[in-house]
Amino acid sequence: MKKLNDLFERMANQITAWTGSSPAFLTAFAIVLIWAATGPVFGYSETWQLVINTGTTIITFLMVFIIQKSQNKESKAIQLKLNELIAASRLASNRMVDIEDLTEEDLNVLHKFYQKLSDESEKDQDIHKSHSIDAADHMQKEKQRFQAQKENPDRRSGES
Repeated sequence: MKKLNDLFERMANQITAWTGSSPAFLTAFAIVLIWAATGPVFGYSETWQLVINTGTTIITFLMVFIIQKSQNKESKAIQLKLNELIAASRLASNRMVDIEDLTEEDLNVLHKFYQKLSDESEKDQDIHKSHSIDAADHMQKEKQRFQAQKENPDRRSGES
């Protein structure tokens, strides 16, 4: 099975590289021109039309899988590079590593959080000031503690 996967991997890489090239486009364009030029010869018959329809359908069907394989590989490589950057930065939150495994709903929540973080950072005069999940989490806890003190003035901040 590994040999089959390796073979598919090599083929997918070669096909992806070739189909994204100028010669591949020119070849496809030439095939369409030849097909169109042969229309009068075949009297624009249904068989003549079926040839191009069948050919393009088969190629499209197979290319969907090749393109998806290529996209999956590229996406994984980018995610790994980003994870390395997060892990290497002492100021970055490691909670962001592997967030691509979250649900769409969870990603939307994170997006809203970072939008809010972005809005807050735009208010700061110091462009070097860091805004992170951890800092925001700490600030949120401070706000909750302050709110609890306001609601219950007898309770002291050090008590649990």
